[in-house]
Amino acid sequence: MLEKNHTIKSAREALKRRDFSVEELFNHYHQRIVEKNKDLNAYLTVFENCLPTGDLPKGEKLKTENSKSPLWGIPVAIKDNMLIEGTRTTAGSKILENYISAYDATVIKKLRSAGAVFLGKTNLDEFAMGSSTENSAYGPTKNPLDTSRIPGGSSGGSAAAVAGDLAVFALGSDTGGSIRQPASMCGIVGLKPTYGRVSRHGLIAMASSFDQIGPLTKTVEDSAIVLNVLCGHDIFDSTTVNNAVPDFTAALNDSIKGLTIGVPKEFFGTGLSPEVEERIKTTITKLKDLGCKIKEISLPNFEYALAAYYVAVPSEISANLARFDGVRYGYSAKDGENLIDTYFKSRTEGLGAEPKRRIMLGAYALSSGYYDAYYLKAQKVRALIKKDFDEAFKDVDVIVGPTAPNTAFKIGEKASDPLALYLEDVYTVPVNLAGLPAISIPCGLGTESKMPVGFQIIAKPFDEATLLRVAHQLEQALK
Repeated sequence: MLEKNHTIKSAREALKRRDFSVEELFNHYHQRIVEKNKDLNAYLTVFENCLPTGDLPKGEKLKTENSKSPLWGIPVAIKDNMLIEGTRTTAGSKILENYISAYDATVIKKLRSAGAVFLGKTNLDEFAMGSSTENSAYGPTKNPLDTSRIPGGSSGGSAAAVAGDLAVFALGSDTGGSIRQPASMCGIVGLKPTYGRVSRHGLIAMASSFDQIGPLTKTVEDSAIVLNVLCGHDIFDSTTVNNAVPDFTAALNDSIKGLTIGVPKEFFGTGLSPEVEERIKTTITKLKDLGCKIKEISLPNFEYALAAYYVAVPSEISANLARFDGVRYGYSAKDGENLIDTYFKSRTEGLGAEPKRRIMLGAYALSSGYYDAYYLKAQKVRALIKKDFDEAFKDVDVIVGPTAPNTAFKIGEKASDPLALYLEDVYTVPVNLAGLPAISIPCGLGTESKMPVGFQIIAKPFDEATLLRVAHQLEQALK
């Protein structure tokens, strides 16, 4: 039974039947990591067993009958920008190479109380800045479907761990597509909840008004199961909302007949590869077959989204990364002649090219004389993009299109061209600018690359229930 590529649901049912124990399931995945991770570089830290990291509520033993939680005993991988007390958290950067977390992130506490067991911490673009997981200080992660290709980013390690069956599910963070885009590249499901739905407490911040934690899973149903556990108000994160959390699995099997599906005409312009376009249009036809009404819509400010994003996000990055100075914690240069010299050398030696690039972009956009021309203008565009979505959702239930303009490309192919990498986020960043929930599900392989194509579904704020229902019904039809 342990050879099977388990989903959360199938693993939980097997544990209930006592086909194997929690320890056996953990050890199976641990052994797979030992054997396969040297080829994929998906994990940066691997936990040796499921007990020392405190994965169970105090006083509980690893017996499946102790909990009715659907995550009880299920092995999970965690993106290495989320804190697990007493373990190393690097955020993919040399500057945090030996940083040991002092507390648990809220999402970790929630998984812990649900009985999930932690396999380890996964690789990512440094401080989650990138679309390919090539920017990690610890080397690139490789796509398990073709190790010559990137897995997407920045949650590439988490996506590769799930797609390569080195975990049952994983957590990632999504600032501009960092869950959905690697899910698309690796042929799995990636869910970005509404901004404010899941606590960011204990997530190393990249851009605080954009970041959102979500699951990477093998099925839509698994995503719903994990979201049930992650959601809720948190006193440690003032941006979390105190909305009631529905059971996201409850309506998965309800019909989607009669729903109106919006297809933005702007999603099918220049830059979209023909093999992705073909697969997306075929999938939209599937929705029509399921009884949905297909309606062409317009998002007039879509073309400005990427530019606005790459002004607003670096601005927040330049503020958030100021704390990594070589003095308070993390890497510190030993040969600084004075305090300023120590700051300068620690950041020069400890940070990679992409964080430096974005810190400089952000500092420039926020500087005196340029604030109004860049940052303020980007925020005005952000408001217009949100308004575009608000208008569209008056007539449609969900909006669909590609997750990424291309399938997974070769490692190194775009590494020297930051702009080409930024363009990989063209369909995902508008969602983060507007704070909406979105999911990427696999919808087949590209005809030329033979690599997965991701189909993105976007819903109204806090309407993850409809989002997951449409995704689940479509997933069943595509199978």
